[in-house]
Amino acid sequence: MDDCIFCKIINRDIPSDIVYENENVLAFKDITPQMPIHILVIPKKHIESIVDLKDGDEILVGKIFTAINKIAKDTGIDKTGFRVISNCGEDAGQTVKHLHFHILAGEKMGADII
Repeated sequence: MDDCIFCKIINRDIPSDIVYENENVLAFKDITPQMPIHILVIPKKHIESIVDLKDGDEILVGKIFTAINKIAKDTGIDKTGFRVISNCGEDAGQTVKHLHFHILAGEKMGADII
């Protein structure tokens, strides 16, 4: 997608602080972090949101969660805890129409932070 900011990050048209990359997944630090650790994990394939996943995409979603696991271990947050969030649609606060998962960590969270 030509106008997708995350696709532009994948294509290196926009710089980002990349923390993980493989052939299917890219992860980078959020430019407006909500927690001390706030990493976005995205598929390199453009998918607008969870509701746009198709048959066969379950393999890609598995690779995303494998990347999240590795990032958690590499940053040490697997020991202290972290939250993974994916907003789906306008009412949920999805502002970029490219499937993405937020990894949030770095301080204790209550149930009011979701």
